[in-house]
Amino acid sequence: MVTISLSPEQDERVRNAVESGAYASDDDVVQDALQLWELRERGRADDLARLKQAYIEGKQSGTPREIDPDGFLGDLKAQFLNRG
Repeated sequence: MVTISLSPEQDERVRNAVESGAYASDDDVVQDALQLWELRERGRADDLARLKQAYIEGKQSGTPREIDPDGFLGDLKAQFLNRG
């Protein structure tokens, strides 16, 4: 069993969620919150894995070259506008 402490505002939100009928119990509120947290953490881990893979692929793609930031952004804007 785990004991948690909530701020007065959090405690009120939990009570309101149960009293409104949105949840059957305090435990249900906490379980739902934990499920959402787990989803967010899995998403962050997936994002980090994709970034690491993109970094590895970038490093392996060849010799880096200089780019003109203004020209690069201008090209991206032109491509975006031409899609319309």
